[in-house]
Amino acid sequence: MNSKELSDIMVFGMQEKKAEDIVKLDLRKVKNAVADFFVICSGNSDTQLDAITDSIEKEIKERTGENPWHREGKENREWMLLDYVNVVAHIFTHDRREFFALEELWGDAVITHVDSNISLKTLQ
Repeated sequence: MNSKELSDIMVFGMQEKKAEDIVKLDLRKVKNAVADFFVICSGNSDTQLDAITDSIEKEIKERTGENPWHREGKENREWMLLDYVNVVAHIFTHDRREFFALEELWGDAVITHVDSNISLKTLQ
């Protein structure tokens, strides 16, 4: 499975739990990028952030058999990270997302705002 397909599954996992403002940053042409894609979303509560994170892990595990290489943020529940090496999910509360502004930090990336009505079949 390539990194684009993995990022699409990640988006679907986010959509399953009503994540908001989903954005894909394609970093493949950015010099010194740490991954191929960052997939970023926001949630309204720590409970929703947990649900989104669990959904992403479930969808990827079911479709690819992969587990994240690294997880972070389950304790503070303001910014959770799931690292699948070439694709990294960032799940934020709205205020933490605004504070860290990853979209601006990686401004050279190709940024795609995902329509909440797009399904996994449409993305592939």
